[in-house]
Amino acid sequence: MGRWLACLLCLALAPACLAQRRLKALIVDGQNNHRWQETTPRLKAILEQTNLFLVDIATSPPRGSDLGGFRPAFSSHEVVVSNYNGDPWPAATQTDFEKYVAGGGGLVVYHAAANSFPQWREYNRMIGLGGWGGRDEKAGPYLRFRAGRPARDPSPGRGGHHGQRHPFQVIMRDRRHPIAAGLPEKWMHHADELYDSLRGPAENVTLLATAYSDPATGGTGEHEPILFTVAYGKGRVFHTTLGHDLEAMSGVGFASTLGRGAEWAASGRVTLRIPPDFSSPGDH
Repeated sequence: MGRWLACLLCLALAPACLAQRRLKALIVDGQNNHRWQETTPRLKAILEQTNLFLVDIATSPPRGSDLGGFRPAFSSHEVVVSNYNGDPWPAATQTDFEKYVAGGGGLVVYHAAANSFPQWREYNRMIGLGGWGGRDEKAGPYLRFRAGRPARDPSPGRGGHHGQRHPFQVIMRDRRHPIAAGLPEKWMHHADELYDSLRGPAENVTLLATAYSDPATGGTGEHEPILFTVAYGKGRVFHTTLGHDLEAMSGVGFASTLGRGAEWAASGRVTLRIPPDFSSPGDH
């Protein structure tokens, strides 16, 4: 009887009950070689439109400023979405972040966040693969998809590159993972930077999706990682290389995978439904 009364009360106070069940997300921005002032509001809107998240934002001081007081409340959130690529965080903030993720916190690595902190060992373990910032073979292997499976490639060379911006096909490689379950095997993504030659520790990585980096557009001729997850301690990390700018973020494929990846990183499960207008193999 008590449980029944509780259900009736929750129905009567539905908005409050729904708010209590929402996951708390924190977007970290403030420095980036991309237009974070435009992309953060879009990230926030995508997450809030799922009705699953309450979203806060932590904005760092500008590049070259004193970051000594920048210490976001990571532990107050189920998932952190990094839209940051800039100056190193203070040691205390790095320690907070390592403890947060290793202790079970969720992390979403969004596009250029993969380029940040090349010298921070634990961050590179969290994100699995990164680019630019002087990364080379010392950072770890490339990760490609060859002969039907992920392949670690220790060849020497730079870490991080992309060819000409263009629409490209995304191919799901692990459709059993909760983030990917039910998604089309192949779908077209809006014109974007197709990151290639990312390299790093590549530990505990589950490769969800790749895209062919076509030499005709300045690519590598390899099937490159586009969406993947990383296990770091008890934490769950979802890494998406997609979403250079507002146009690249405008497709249903980007929004759906971001929302599903954030929910999984925060909770370990995915309840978000796949939109009926999800891109088909030939849609742009």
